[in-house]
Amino acid sequence: MNKLTALSFSIGILAGAATFFAVGPLNGYFFIWAATIPWATYFALGANETAFKGAIICSIFGVVMAWITAFLLLNVPSDAVLGFPLMAALTVTVAVIVMCLAASIPQLSAIPASVFGYSMTFAYLLQTPDKMTKDVLLGISFNNPLVVISVSIVIGVYLGKLSAQLAEKWTTTQ
Repeated sequence: MNKLTALSFSIGILAGAATFFAVGPLNGYFFIWAATIPWATYFALGANETAFKGAIICSIFGVVMAWITAFLLLNVPSDAVLGFPLMAALTVTVAVIVMCLAASIPQLSAIPASVFGYSMTFAYLLQTPDKMTKDVLLGISFNNPLVVISVSIVIGVYLGKLSAQLAEKWTTTQ
């Protein structure tokens, strides 16, 4: 097979398997969307060992930064002097600046991966009923985004690496 065909089949087959687990036996413990974004990030960062580490570390760093932001937002009083919308905007502004400045640390240099982790966490917290609560954020369970989104990220990056390895094996030279 040529490289594109081999990569298409390896990604497609693994995406099908991942979907089965996400909507079947691992439903609620593994989110396909929180795996495919870091999976694609692995390829976008170069599909090598540096990309593997960067996709995992930076995506999870983004999850941690979003978790901190969410916790801070839950502590903003509804009658805040500046109002909740402005306080929320300021909190996110500071968190994102810190997250981007952290890229000066080599292990946290993949800003897009950090932003993806941050965004996936808020997608989960804001779009899933009853998740943006202190009980969820402080709980040790698969409801906590620190756990469920991070696990999905790690699985997704491993799937990216595996799909690249399979494609390499299936590629024939002419």
